[in-house]
Amino acid sequence: MNVRRLTTADATDYRDIRLEGLRLHPDGFGASYEDEKSEPLAWFETRIANHAVFGGWLADGTLGGVAGLLVPIGAKLKHKGVLWGMYVRPAARGTGLAAALVEKVLDHARGVVEEVQLVVAPDNEAAIRLYRAAGFEQFAREPRALKIDGVYHDSLLMTKPLQ
Repeated sequence: MNVRRLTTADATDYRDIRLEGLRLHPDGFGASYEDEKSEPLAWFETRIANHAVFGGWLADGTLGGVAGLLVPIGAKLKHKGVLWGMYVRPAARGTGLAAALVEKVLDHARGVVEEVQLVVAPDNEAAIRLYRAAGFEQFAREPRALKIDGVYHDSLLMTKPLQ
């Protein structure tokens, strides 16, 4: 399995997997499929260029999973990175790709930020187990964090100090 940082040359594959995740798991992302599906390829290229986005490819050449690290630009916030956009396709689940992506994000984050935070749906037990195994701890639950089709969804907030 090949896990590396995406480049703008990967934008088409990134767009495809990103939209798949948003469409299939709307409660797993703050963004929505409806908001991003009409964005041009250049928008996804810019996202890759401006953020640390990592991908993992399967043996057949398919982009099987992605995860990113966002570092805020504000002086008072840039000590905390955010693991965002984590999605692993069903065919790649159980292969170790998810753990490899999280570790790649954390490796990149060391020396860049002091702490990495993330948000996860409380019913996504597999993701919560993955994040706990990587050393993340829950520090809050945000009620009504997302509203999808008139239904509210809570979010769990997790953090991992790097120092």
